[in-house]
Amino acid sequence: MCGIVGYVGPRDATPLILTGLQHLEYRGYDSAGIAILEQNGTIKIKREVGKLGNLREKVGSSPIAGHLGIGHTRWATHGVPSERNAHPHSSMDGKTAVVHNGIIENFLELREELQAEGIEFKSDTDTEVVVHLVERYLATGCDLVEATRQTVHLLKGASAIVVMSALEPDKLVTARLGNAGGVALGIGKDEMFIASDIPAILEHTRDMIFLENRQMAVITAHDYHVQQVETGETITPTIHAIAWDPVSAAKGEYRHFMQKEIFEQAQTLTDALRGRVDFQTGEIYLPDLSISPEDAKALRRLVIVACGTSYYSGLVGKFVIEQLARIPVEVDYGSEYRYRDPVLDPNDAVLAITQSGETVDTLAAMEAAQERNIRRWSIVNAIGSQAMRIADGYIAMHAGPEIGVASTKAYTASIIAQILLGLYLGKQRGILSEADLKMYAGQLAHLPELAGQILAREAEYEALASKLHRYDNFLYLGRGVNYPTALEGALKLKEISYIHAEGYPAGEMKHGPIALIDENMPVVTIALQDSVYDKMLGQVEQAKARNGIVVALATNGDTLMAEKADHVLYIPEVPAILSPIAAVLPLQLLAYHIAVRRGCDVDQPRNLAKSVTVE
Repeated sequence: MCGIVGYVGPRDATPLILTGLQHLEYRGYDSAGIAILEQNGTIKIKREVGKLGNLREKVGSSPIAGHLGIGHTRWATHGVPSERNAHPHSSMDGKTAVVHNGIIENFLELREELQAEGIEFKSDTDTEVVVHLVERYLATGCDLVEATRQTVHLLKGASAIVVMSALEPDKLVTARLGNAGGVALGIGKDEMFIASDIPAILEHTRDMIFLENRQMAVITAHDYHVQQVETGETITPTIHAIAWDPVSAAKGEYRHFMQKEIFEQAQTLTDALRGRVDFQTGEIYLPDLSISPEDAKALRRLVIVACGTSYYSGLVGKFVIEQLARIPVEVDYGSEYRYRDPVLDPNDAVLAITQSGETVDTLAAMEAAQERNIRRWSIVNAIGSQAMRIADGYIAMHAGPEIGVASTKAYTASIIAQILLGLYLGKQRGILSEADLKMYAGQLAHLPELAGQILAREAEYEALASKLHRYDNFLYLGRGVNYPTALEGALKLKEISYIHAEGYPAGEMKHGPIALIDENMPVVTIALQDSVYDKMLGQVEQAKARNGIVVALATNGDTLMAEKADHVLYIPEVPAILSPIAAVLPLQLLAYHIAVRRGCDVDQPRNLAKSVTVE
């Protein structure tokens, strides 16, 4: 989604903002812009379509400098990608500028009202109404804070805005409405920052404040004030100390962030387990979940809500949690859950899974549970995000910044979190014995090492990619706990390589997909030596009988599979409950190398955004 960066302080704002926007490129965008208050008291705006490099060139050829500024990367909602629709937008007198993330649902009504007053619009965006409304209230004698507040009162829909004015050259004003786009305030030494996501400003400060719904803030170089939009009441916010290392947001030795993040999984799996598993006793510690043994025993059902990759993670969670805790689990798309009247019981719990913690459909599902007074949990990667703050309890993924748009390490970290949740609830509900917990803890202890062994075989996946990258259609098949692995493998391929790929339960192949199989259709099968191995072997034979190109993901030493399939990717033997984590790693790397072979922009696939904060 759109990225926002703001700065006020003694340093030149231009390079700080441009670098901050660069750190937000992973969110997806089609244009970018910057507004700087120059020393002569005028606001100078530079905007450009396409990659941030285009904006840098424009600024380089005609430099702008000042100590106050805002920047923006835009993902089009209203108005086609163009220079005129790029942010920031300015008032008619040029003294006010605004950047915005989200959708203003009543912008047409406001636009018509402003046009009737003689305002001339220079763009097709909903955002431009904001700057003209602020300008209108400034003209009545309001200061910038009050003008912004009055403007925000008129806006409908989830939005985040930042406003600057040449009339008050020492401050920025920002507001958050609803669940669109986070707003983080970064506290520096004699300088302050605003960003829509942590990586934009992490190299400058680790002390951050996160605005809640319908809060606004005023920052100067030396101070900040947070208040309620409606009342103006001052709020004393919590200052979060962010532990992420800025170096982790750099590619380092890797060609792409996605490749780096795939290889980080041996470490992130360790981080997800650290402090949560006693590998001697098998005890599981989830102190932020906030549930008593009595409440755990009373749980009637768990409803998992998520979108995209997180939804597939939730499907794995359904298998795992039902097995470990014997609780019925339903998995719902957040984008669908919000549009029906779900049946919930007081003894149900709703679990939201979201890497960013800001996915608007998932947050809406959490709000539906809140309205019914149902317990809400979240599994979140972004510390301090909305999904973490509004939950009754949470499990942090501890995966660190994930820059690539196609999620990899957050997917496996969220599965680990659900395994831990299943073990925890299984113990609390009396389903799992101490011996059971010790057994599972021992399996978890070996998982990072197994992940490292699988990732070390990258050359094999790259070689296979060189043989498969020219095909335009793929079919992925899995059964049981690895049916979601087939879905996720297909999603990764289509996201970054633009190849049409579909994931199916293997048993459903005869109910339609088999008609597609021919010599131009690679069929990827998750065929590990587990309880459904014989069934998967049959699927391989049926695909081969129709001249399909079979790629089998198999267990080390499986010579029979090598005889049946055209290509085999081997992984070490792994316990069934952990197999979705081990099995997805080769599929991530296969998708990555196929996309690279096809010349695709792996980290920023077309039309996609990292954090979907609008419908």
